[in-house]
Amino acid sequence: MSYSTASLVGPVTLDDVRGAQKMLSGVARVTAMEGSRHLSQLVGAPVHLKCENLQRTGSFKLRGAYVRIAGLLPEQRAAGVVAASAGNHAQGVALASSLLGVGSTVFMPKGAPLPKISATRDYGAEVRLHGQVVDETLAAAQEYAERTGAVFIHPFDHPDIIAGQGTVGLEILEQCPEVRTVVVGIGGGGLAAGIAVAVKALRPDVRIVGVQAEGAAAYPPSLAAGRPVAVEHPATMADGIKVGRPGDVPFGIVGELVDEVRTVSEDELSTALLLCLERAKLVVEPAGASPVAALLSEPGAFEGPVVAVLSGGNVDPVLMQGVLRHGMAAQGRYLAVRLRLTDRPGALATLLGVLSVVDANVLDVSHVRTDPRLGLTEAEVELHLETKGPEHCVEVGRALREAGYPVIG
Repeated sequence: MSYSTASLVGPVTLDDVRGAQKMLSGVARVTAMEGSRHLSQLVGAPVHLKCENLQRTGSFKLRGAYVRIAGLLPEQRAAGVVAASAGNHAQGVALASSLLGVGSTVFMPKGAPLPKISATRDYGAEVRLHGQVVDETLAAAQEYAERTGAVFIHPFDHPDIIAGQGTVGLEILEQCPEVRTVVVGIGGGGLAAGIAVAVKALRPDVRIVGVQAEGAAAYPPSLAAGRPVAVEHPATMADGIKVGRPGDVPFGIVGELVDEVRTVSEDELSTALLLCLERAKLVVEPAGASPVAALLSEPGAFEGPVVAVLSGGNVDPVLMQGVLRHGMAAQGRYLAVRLRLTDRPGALATLLGVLSVVDANVLDVSHVRTDPRLGLTEAEVELHLETKGPEHCVEVGRALREAGYPVIG
């Protein structure tokens, strides 16, 4: 599919994005573009990482929030702004409001990670915890806006937000003028839409590929239907792209300008996050790692040079621990097994000796002796092991079975 700049007539134009870039000068960082030798070898062409995880507040969200709030009329600024978010948008609105001298109230779910709540407060917003899920939080924020006159700042469904996010696209073309493919995660669609407007206007030959998590992929059915379609109960570790319905404004732009939308699994997301940490030395949240997950899932499908947008790095440490463990398991580097043995002195030492022979590193041992499922002389052991890959996992399992240990999980 090809595009001409003449077709780029819509709610957001290249001039809007360029205006946003001027507005953001000295506010948002021009984030680094880092090459990835490992991904380049996999893809067979240069791969660059656009590090929005190193942006102020830890994600691209500051760009759109600042442009939206800066465009408010004086009387609107005086009324303050309100937003609803579990993390990145909350922090972007809080900092943008503080920089512009505008009061902000941010509604966050009661279960939002404490570091994100604390950061949002530190950036100057009044935080109100409401609801268990973002939909409940969103309803509370909208009710607050109607009651108080505060301006509701939507995370993605507004032309000013999209224009601000589109400045990432201008930076990509400046930093990597030879780019052939841009890969970007999609939640509601604001970032992908903004990048597509900027890039397609200047380089219509560049391919734009959007990436969604399989459990929260609202764009494929929406594009097929020709209108935004809601996905019930979106589920993914990538909360930054965990959006049940595309935004009306970005949906039209994505449908016209984004060449392809792919989906990635939870295993692929966790593996990508682990790769960013180990190989690129970058802390990236699951949503930010989604473009890397797409490259890993089918490296031969992308024409290079490729730019993968790492959209954010705000990951809760508890989630990070679980995701890294999940990623290691997906790569065959972490193995959890449960087995039964005879409850007698030295039995556990004998079991550990079997694991020592096959060079499996024991990270954790849980030893259960009292359980209704166990026989009088039985004990159950759960082992967490560090392994060296899928083949080593198979070798460990074989060694346990040959030693007479029935593996039950």
